[in-house]
Amino acid sequence: MRSLNEPLVSNGYTLAMTSERLGWLEPRTANLPMEQLRETYHQQGYLWLKGFFKRDMVLKFRDFFFETIAERGLQAYFEIITSREYEEFCTMPHLWNFYKEFLQGPPYLHRRKMLRFNIPGEDHCTGGHYDLIYLRSGTDRLCTSWIPLDDIPVEMGGLIYLEHSDAAGRQLEAEFRAKNAELPSEERISAYNRNMRANGWVSTNLAEMAERFNTRWLVADYEAGDMVIHSPYMIHAATLNNDPLLRTRLSTDIRFQCVDDEIDQRWAKDWSLGDDL
Repeated sequence: MRSLNEPLVSNGYTLAMTSERLGWLEPRTANLPMEQLRETYHQQGYLWLKGFFKRDMVLKFRDFFFETIAERGLQAYFEIITSREYEEFCTMPHLWNFYKEFLQGPPYLHRRKMLRFNIPGEDHCTGGHYDLIYLRSGTDRLCTSWIPLDDIPVEMGGLIYLEHSDAAGRQLEAEFRAKNAELPSEERISAYNRNMRANGWVSTNLAEMAERFNTRWLVADYEAGDMVIHSPYMIHAATLNNDPLLRTRLSTDIRFQCVDDEIDQRWAKDWSLGDDL
């Protein structure tokens, strides 16, 4: 594993560069037995699959995204979200068949999907959170796939994970559930209710979070073709894009569950601004 030359910053806070507070994600190959992959996922709260996709397929979609934006401007973003190209990427047979076996049942892909692009020089990024905060109206037996759509070295600020935080997320959610018990049903499932922080984030101070939970943030040099799966309780965040080559970071996050499990209907429509999720 390589050493980092520059500190990682998230929302104005610098992560400690010690081995007690910063480490590296552990990759796996997708051709391992499915039972072994499931066990790793349950133990770690995440599963980083190296080279899961064919690299050229990922880069082809990346080119489609940037060429469309270059030709038609940022207003084309929402057209890309609902485009045939994006839907075909998210439902490709290789991915669909993987989840059918991984989930041990017919998969369901949430229609609400996100494409995220982060430009060097921005001073804010995603704070520490776990996904179930935004999906409380459905099952917790769901998986998030975070897919880098280009090579994303640590300096570009891809997702980072708080080690062993699946258990912490479960504890936090149990506490919120108790606090929210007396709230009206619509407010109880919201990530923005009176018992939550703004944005539903656990904290924007990632350095303090590592100290509070006595653990470390795990980072990675992602490559086009990789996929990370994480549990709805796994705490994760992002750091600033400080790429010296000034490249825009592009990724997508999509969510799968068994079709027979309860579905959060708020996620059964395309993402739009102001949907409060």
